[in-house]
Amino acid sequence: MMKAFIAKKILPLVFLIVAVTNISWRAPAIAPAREELNFLTLYRMPFEWGMSRSDMVYDSLHLDMKGLSEKAFAYALEGLEELKGEGRVLNDSIITIVDFDQPSVNKRMYILDLKNFKLLFNTWAAHGRRSGTLMATSFSNTLSSNKSSLGFYLTDEPYYGGNGYSLKLKGLEQGVNDRAMQRAIVLHGAPYVSQSSINELGYLGRSFGCPAVPVELSHSIIETIKEGSILFIYSSSYRPQFFYDLG
Repeated sequence: MMKAFIAKKILPLVFLIVAVTNISWRAPAIAPAREELNFLTLYRMPFEWGMSRSDMVYDSLHLDMKGLSEKAFAYALEGLEELKGEGRVLNDSIITIVDFDQPSVNKRMYILDLKNFKLLFNTWAAHGRRSGTLMATSFSNTLSSNKSSLGFYLTDEPYYGGNGYSLKLKGLEQGVNDRAMQRAIVLHGAPYVSQSSINELGYLGRSFGCPAVPVELSHSIIETIKEGSILFIYSSSYRPQFFYDLG
């Protein structure tokens, strides 16, 4: 008898309260009063009902539909916050994420405008020729390894070199990627980062360890992320050197 009463009278009331609470809770994410609506504003908002701090941003940009790992995204934002706190980031409006858990035929580089809440670029990114063929599975910080290095990088100044207009990258994690400058790991355009390369090989062309991008996009990408923004290269084998709070 009591169970029937609860099912008929109490539970509908509980569901109504939850629905009203959800509506009122979501409203500030759409139009917060007297505060600029941007990527970091939404990211810093406290969420309840089991939703993590980065979930809403991830969902709002539909990054799951574009293949970006939610874990890679969460690591990237938390790492950005840590590095900002250390005063190492000059441009915190832009972040670049490369998800090496995806095969190279996928467009696995994501460049986000955090201030204006936009996905600016979603394109191919090469991995090192000794990191794998279709999948990047082996990584190194060693000179002449021809492998990619994971982790957080700070973009440096652009220059013209053997691969044309290129961007220096400074590895920020000791023992993980801090030899990037010595290894000449840079972002540059390459003709093997293309659909024609995929059609011919069955996988994207590979570099000597650089996150190479399509030639036709390289100049625009470099101009967007140069001089002090964060680039994060992720794989499920990545072991962070920073303190993360993913809750």
